[in-house]
Parts: sequence; structure tokens; C-alpha cells
Amino acid sequence: MPETQRMPEPRHAALPPAVPLRPGAWRTVAAAMFACGWGGNQFTPLLLMYRRLGGYSTLSVDAFLGAYVVGLVPGLLLAGPVSDRRGRRPVLVAGAVASAVASLVLCFGGQSAWPIYAGRLITGFAVGIAMSVGSSWVKELSSGTDGGLAARRAALCQTAGFGLGAGVAGVLAQWGPWPMVSPYAVHLLLTAAIPVLLLRVPETRPPLAQATGRPARRLLTALVDDLRVPAPARRRFRLVVLPMAPWVFGAAGLAYAVMPQLVGFRVGDWGLAYATGLTVLTLGAGAAVQPVARWLHGEMKTGEMKTGEVKPGETKTGGTKTGETKTSGAGTRTGRAPVAAMAVMLLGAALCAANAVLLSPWLAAVTAATLGAGYGLAVVSGLLEIQRMAGPDDLAGLTGVYYMLAYAGFLLPTVLAGLSSWLSYPLMLAAVAAAALVCLGLVVTGARVTEPAAPAR
Repeated sequence: MPETQRMPEPRHAALPPAVPLRPGAWRTVAAAMFACGWGGNQFTPLLLMYRRLGGYSTLSVDAFLGAYVVGLVPGLLLAGPVSDRRGRRPVLVAGAVASAVASLVLCFGGQSAWPIYAGRLITGFAVGIAMSVGSSWVKELSSGTDGGLAARRAALCQTAGFGLGAGVAGVLAQWGPWPMVSPYAVHLLLTAAIPVLLLRVPETRPPLAQATGRPARRLLTALVDDLRVPAPARRRFRLVVLPMAPWVFGAAGLAYAVMPQLVGFRVGDWGLAYATGLTVLTLGAGAAVQPVARWLHGEMKTGEMKTGEVKPGETKTGGTKTGETKTSGAGTRTGRAPVAAMAVMLLGAALCAANAVLLSPWLAAVTAATLGAGYGLAVVSGLLEIQRMAGPDDLAGLTGVYYMLAYAGFLLPTVLAGLSSWLSYPLMLAAVAAAALVCLGLVVTGARVTEPAAPAR
């Protein structure tokens, strides 16, 4: 049946009047995102430990990372749309519980590959939920603040979890007791109370009324609709968000997966500590520059209409022409943040290519800080773009799509490792830098020829 003829699923208001928002309610959701991010990245600096103490091959360890991505995809793509219709609270509670269960499995399963696969799969699912549902819930609970602050809160908590989780796990694996157990035990203690605390957070997306007649099919159709970019925003999505998103975690992968591998022989027995330091440096730089991303993105003038906003009587795919935004004020500086992010990414990729020749641990640290800054600018500006494009009924779904595109970049180190039998790293990283230059050109063009959406209301 055509889109314009299908009966819409009944929806509730975004905020039920019986449940007023408490100041600071977003902090509990941010803590859940922090804990899930901690659990997701604590494994990264332990790769060398699993090779040395567990006796696993490089292929097996790469497969452990692959299991994480396999779990991440359904968490990103399904959890958001489900929470749009069944509520944020139950979905994020499930994600926090899954994160704790994953660490429990990894804590006792380090001597066998299958428990590690299972633990990493569950970890990925939990992180996917935290990213898509948590980011949306923080924004909705930050009512009364500008969209830039809400996006920065979500990105900062997730980034802090990634960084501290990797840092603490790496320190415990290098110098602590029971290196294959203690990192996960710390995360279990950190996460234990969060599911209970989430039960006290106000629900911002009350469950929808059950539709009659083929409810499963209607729900599936609704979930697919939630993953579609609104028609007026599609041109900007293709030209600005799509070229930038994979560099979010592509930069992270270059910084703390490729660089330690290239210069590892220069640091000897300190390899695990060095890899941990690069991880923390990358994510710390990313957290530090996030306020700059918010400032660069700016705000729209009052009275402008949000790109994804649908007027009564219009459909999500109708309304204005593709790439067109209705505005009533002057332009903004929102195009600066994606352009700045990709410019910094290009610099970081060029430094990677240079260090593939020089093999300097010090230059690797500078490269990690640069790529971390690009990561911080890109993750915040991308979230802001998505929040402006999405309507209230598909915010979590589109956030999940954005993070899925971002995590595609995390496969870059694996691709480079697979090609290393035929091509040298200096050549491959020079090609990566060239790709960053092309993406920068696309983002510059997209920011110039498309109008940003107005902030969500």
C-alpha cells in the first residue's frame, strides 16, 4: 500500500504530562551509557594479553573483535526503533543488564574461545543499545537546554566510558592480579546498581497503543520507517553525515589499533601499557574537544522549522523538496563542525602515513591525539545533525543508523591487516589519507549546498 494511504500507528505525546522531568534525571542515563561504553572498550587493550597468556592466534583475536561488531549491529538498528514505540526505560535497562552479563561471561570464560565470542557478542549488543537509546533519552531528558548541550552530554559520557574502561583494564592487565579476571570484575561492580537506578528515571516515550490486525507486521513496518532519513534531509545526510560518519571510529581504530602495531617493537615489554596509553590519549583528546564541536555547530534562529518535522496532513516522505529546509532566519555556522572534523581527520591520517615510514612512538602519540580530536568533533557534530533531522518518533532509530555507519570505520584496521600481505602500510595509509581528502571535499560541498535543519523542539 502506498505510504500516503497507510494508516499511521497511533502515537503518544513525547512527554506524558503525568511524569514531569526532574532536573538532572539525564545523569542516570548518562551513567548507563558510561558503564556500557566501559564494558565495550575494556577489551581493546587486552588483545595482547589474550595472545600472550591465552595462547590465542591473531586470527582468533580479530574474530573476537568481529563478534563485538556482530552484536553491535542489531543493538543499534533494533533497540532504537523499539524504544521509540515501547519506551526508553525497559530497553536501556535490558542493555545495562546485558553489559553486566557480558563481563560475567568474560570473567569466567577466558580459557575458552566460545565464552569469549559469546561475551563479546553480548557486549556489542549492550553498547548498541546504549548508543542509540541512551543518546536519545539524554536528549529528551535535557528538555529546556539547547540541542548542542544534550548531544555533548551523550557523546562525552560514552567517550569517557570508552577511555576509562580501556585505561583501567590495561593497567590491571599489565600490573594487577588475575589479569584475565580483574578487569571484568571492576566493570561488574560498576554496573551492578545501574539497572535499578534506571527504573526511577522518568519515561519520555510511553508505550504506544497496541494496533489491531497483524500487529507484528505493523510493528515491523514501523521499525523500518524509523530507520529512514526524512526526505527533506536526505541530501544533507548523503553529502555531510555519510562521508563523515565512518571516520568517527575509523580514527579510533587507526590511533589505538594500527599505531601500536606499527611501533610495538620500539617499546618492548611495555607494549600493553603503551597501547593502553594511546587508547586513553585518543579518547581523552576526543572528550576535550567536544565543547568546541558544539560551539562550531551553533544554533538555529528561533522560528525555523526542523528538517524532519512533518506538518499535519503531510507524510514523512512528503513536504518540501529533497535537501530543502524551511527557514525564517539567517544562516548558521552548523556547517563548520563537520568540515572541521574532517580537516582534523585528514591531518591525523597524513600523520599516520608519515609514521608508517618513521615508526616513532612519539609521533604515534601525536597522531593519536590528533585523531582523537577528529573523533570528538565528528561524533558530536554527527549527533547534532541527526537530532536536527529526526522527528520525535524516529530519533532513536536514526541515531542507531548514524552509529552503525560510524562503527563501520572500526573495520578499517582489519581491512588493512588483511591487505598487508600484498601492500605495505605506508602505501595503504597514504591511500587512507587520500580517502580522507575526498571525504573532506564532499563534506565541504555538502555543507555549502544544503541547509542545516533547525533544532528539535
